[in-house]
Amino acid sequence: MATVTFAGPTLPKDVTVYAIAGDTSTLLALAKKNNITIPFQCQDGECGSCLVKVTYLDGKTPMAIHLTEKEKVTLSVNGKLTKDLLAQAEVNDRPPPYRLACQFIVRDENIRIEFSGEPGVEPELRKSA
Repeated sequence: MATVTFAGPTLPKDVTVYAIAGDTSTLLALAKKNNITIPFQCQDGECGSCLVKVTYLDGKTPMAIHLTEKEKVTLSVNGKLTKDLLAQAEVNDRPPPYRLACQFIVRDENIRIEFSGEPGVEPELRKSA
């Protein structure tokens, strides 16, 4: 079972929830299920409003988490996916730091998700509460 820690200005403190192994729901669905308000609009990977920063907490190589075609385009257009980061994701299975919550499927690993509280705005780093 994976843990997902959400951090954002709409939360009074960081919130950690469990993600069930084998569940194919998106990160956005997990957030909604746990009453965590990540901004979103289209829920289809086209608008970029659910931009999040993903940090892997286990200290091991992250599992391959493939980008959807829509996510590649949206992250690229928003300047969050460079050609180098895309190549690392596609060739070496190294996930980029920014993802779309509506496209990201949580795997069996512990992660920290940072979001800004504003649609499509890059999250500012803050210390854990």
